[in-house]
Amino acid sequence: MVINMLTAQITAGAIFVFMFALIVSEKIERHIVSLGCAVLMMVCVFGFCMHSSEAVWETLNFGSIISPDFWYVSAHSEGTSMGINWETIFFILGMMIMVEGMGHAGFFRWLCLCIAKAVKYKSIPIFITFMIMSFGLAMFIDSITVILFLAAVTVELAQLLRFNPVPVILAEVFCANLGGSATMCGDPPNIIIGTSLHYTFGDFITNTGLIAVIALAFTLLYFYICFRKQLVQKVKAGEPLTCPDPATAIQNKRSFMVSTFIFLAAVILLITHAQTGLTVATIGVGIGLLTLLTAGKNAILLLKKVDYKTLLFFIGLFVVVGGLEQTEVLGVMAAFIGDICGSNVMLMIAVILWGSAIASAFVDNIPFAATMIPVIKALAQTTGVDLDTLSWTLAMGTDIGGSATPIGASANVVGLAVAARNGHVIGWGKYCKYLAPITIIVIFISMLCIYMRYV
Repeated sequence: MVINMLTAQITAGAIFVFMFALIVSEKIERHIVSLGCAVLMMVCVFGFCMHSSEAVWETLNFGSIISPDFWYVSAHSEGTSMGINWETIFFILGMMIMVEGMGHAGFFRWLCLCIAKAVKYKSIPIFITFMIMSFGLAMFIDSITVILFLAAVTVELAQLLRFNPVPVILAEVFCANLGGSATMCGDPPNIIIGTSLHYTFGDFITNTGLIAVIALAFTLLYFYICFRKQLVQKVKAGEPLTCPDPATAIQNKRSFMVSTFIFLAAVILLITHAQTGLTVATIGVGIGLLTLLTAGKNAILLLKKVDYKTLLFFIGLFVVVGGLEQTEVLGVMAAFIGDICGSNVMLMIAVILWGSAIASAFVDNIPFAATMIPVIKALAQTTGVDLDTLSWTLAMGTDIGGSATPIGASANVVGLAVAARNGHVIGWGKYCKYLAPITIIVIFISMLCIYMRYV
């Protein structure tokens, strides 16, 4: 029995490392990698090594969907299930549909043009307000979507108003990742942490949210010092500057009003879900269905635009991480960290924060966060360190660390791709020159905040 479990642990660990290596290489699409490794985990580990059909069903976790607590909970409870986190899948699917509806209605372009008009089309004020807008939108909408629309409008405004869009896009990317760290629904690692450990929107906003707001003040100052000279508008004397009226972004007033109402409803439901008892799965499904019902003939178009590859990637990832949990590999990892840190809480926070930040700078922060959740749960049980403290530490490390390099987070890749398509190629050197230092600064600020508040 011991030999079988050891074989299962080695096999599960090898499959996980193999999956990570393929994801980093980017030679095969990541959803194919995660699903393929999920099949290997179930066949090789659960089948040949463990001979356990129970492990398969626990990891697939279909039972959670029909559980009343999946849709409605009356009180705060500990997350106990392992395997596929269907609550995360349902929530992200619903929000993806909502965002596609907002984009189709012209909401994002209208918002950008309104802000540009409000600051009289001056480059520095646009720079500052777009950073704040990127931060604010990413608190409620996936950072990839935020950057996709924001970077495109930034390039358009830069061409019309004669300023360099590269500094603005770089700042927007960082602020989107920072804003995503502030709430439960802002960044995929936070969604996974929140649904796995049953945290609420309020839990995040009062913990990681406060840290993110403090860091935002330093971020705005940092980027202003770095880029203020590069944002001078190159306008000849007497040359008129023209810019589209915000109203031109709205093709259908009814669709625009409906999508705005649905977005505000989603925000209110997320903020109050601890009081209403509605889970994020219920909110996501409800918002998605409402978007489709009000879209009419465009409903099929919105469904076609959903990023199903990302959802499949999540499903495969959860199965692989579930394999590590079933074979107790994650418990071994937790014990190792516990042995290094002992009872030193400050050292444990530093190891998790900086370790997750460095890892997330070079590999996708989603699988890293999913892997570390059972680890911090085990650490809290064996060392007595407060689980909440470790959760906020992990969230800040994974969310912010991804900003350091062009491949650390999906928003980075999207932002640079939009810039490159419009003739503004941003290389590793330029990207890291400006974003690596502020990433280190914000991680350091996060560590100080966590030390002062929780230790």
